[in-house]
Amino acid sequence: MGDPDFVHIMGVCKAHPMRLDHVSYAVSHDELVDTIQRLGADLGASFVDGGRHPRFGTQNFILPLQGNTYIEVVAALEHPAAEQAPFGHAVRERAETGGGWLGWVVAVDDIAPIEARIGRPAVAGHRRRPDGHDLKWRQLGVNDLISDPQLPFFIEWESPVSEHPSRGCQDVRISKIEIAGDAETVADWLGEPSNHPLDNIDVEWVESEDGNGVVAVTFETAHGPVRID
Repeated sequence: MGDPDFVHIMGVCKAHPMRLDHVSYAVSHDELVDTIQRLGADLGASFVDGGRHPRFGTQNFILPLQGNTYIEVVAALEHPAAEQAPFGHAVRERAETGGGWLGWVVAVDDIAPIEARIGRPAVAGHRRRPDGHDLKWRQLGVNDLISDPQLPFFIEWESPVSEHPSRGCQDVRISKIEIAGDAETVADWLGEPSNHPLDNIDVEWVESEDGNGVVAVTFETAHGPVRID
C-alpha cells in the first residue's frame, strides 16, 4: 500500500492499523445530483465526480474530508453488475427503500488477518475516475453489511496513499457516527474494543425503529457541527 495511513489526534500523528475510511450514502441515480448539492450546501463544501465502479455497476461523487476520510454518495447504474455484485445490489436496495446512509467502511493496512479471521478472501475493486485513472483496492464484508447493516466492511487500498480519495480535503471532518445495533457484535466483527472501536471518531450506539445501521453522521464544519441523518 506504500506509506502507512496516519490519523491526527490532538496534534500528534500516529500510525493506526484500523481506521474509518469513508461513509457511504446511497441514492437512486435520478437523485444523485440533487443529493450532492443538498449535502454540499449543508456542509459548506463541494463534492467531486468520483467516477464509476465497473465491477459493481455503481457511480459515486466524493467529498474529501480531514482525517484521511471521505463521504461517498453512490448510486446504482442501469447495468447487470448492479444486480450481480453485492455492493451494487446493496446500493440499489438502499435507494429503493428511500435512500440514505448505506454504511461505514474501515481501512486496514493488511486485509490478510481479516480474511483469516472471517474465513474467506477479499475481492478486488476499482473505480475509474473521470480522468481515466483507476483506483484499486481489496474489500471484504459487503455481504455481511447486507445481512446486518450495523457491520462495516473492510478495505485495503492497493493504490498509493497519495491517490486516496481524501486527498485535497476540505475544512470538514467527521466527529461522530450514530449506529443502531449492538456494540459487542460490532466489536467482535472488528476485533476492536466495544467502548471505542475507532480512535479518531466517536461512535454512539442508539436505538432505531428502522433496524440496525448508520443512523446519522455529525460533521465539524467551518460554521459549526452539522448532523446528517
